[in-house]
Amino acid sequence: MSKGHRGKGIKSLVKHGRSACPVCKRSAVKVLYEVTIKEKTIKVCKTCKAALAHGRFQKEADAVVSAAAAAAPAPESAPSS
Repeated sequence: MSKGHRGKGIKSLVKHGRSACPVCKRSAVKVLYEVTIKEKTIKVCKTCKAALAHGRFQKEADAVVSAAAAAAPAPESAPSS
């Protein structure tokens, strides 16, 4: 079984895959696991991935997704002339 989230597998990532988890707000943890919430994919730490799989941290994850959607500008429709 491969261990893609350790050692040589993460050397090419920025800061070796470490940053702050957007769900639990812990800093300097490996944020390598992709989780899909409301059709958006975010990267979270290992403990948040497990918690979200078991139905915990849903409010926090929804807040992260809605904040990311609010920060990204919505595509504007062409003005009708």
